[in-house]
Amino acid sequence: MGTENSAGPGMAWLGWALLTVVSWGVYGVFLHTGAMGMADPANGRIKAFLFVGVAYFLTAVLAPLAILALNGASWAFPAKGLWWSLIAGIVGAVGALGVLLAFGAKGTPAVVMSIVFAGAPVVNALYALVTHPPAGGWGSVKPMFWVGILLAALGGTLVTFYKPAPPAPQKPAAVTAPANPELQPPGK
Repeated sequence: MGTENSAGPGMAWLGWALLTVVSWGVYGVFLHTGAMGMADPANGRIKAFLFVGVAYFLTAVLAPLAILALNGASWAFPAKGLWWSLIAGIVGAVGALGVLLAFGAKGTPAVVMSIVFAGAPVVNALYALVTHPPAGGWGSVKPMFWVGILLAALGGTLVTFYKPAPPAPQKPAAVTAPANPELQPPGK
């Protein structure tokens, strides 16, 4: 059974996919928190993005190098695979930068990430259809596919417009002066 089969008895792919869902699901909130934690209104987002790059280096450069070395992999990198992989990395990094710039333009993590995660599957599905048209032509695309595209877009829109409001900021508690025993009424 090949690694491309997602319908077989081995469901490890689902675990990895869910790991990605959770990781990317908290990505925007963590990134926004990091940008705000830089305490630099002018450059905090770019400083946060710099550390995203450091994290990518640690996770996406050093770890694969170690795995390839441990597996005794060939160090040949065919041009097609090299360039498409590099383009994929650039597209991913541009997306991460776009998220940060959206935050800087007053977008909130809940809204920005809802648009990203509702819109990305739509773009992915349409790109796949354009680059790999269905065998029976465009007319063979089932209507429920288009309903799914519409629902994904509608879901992102609804989450964006009707997200719950954050709690109101807490007012500081009133400070009361210590009681002066000389001013207390008798019997107290």
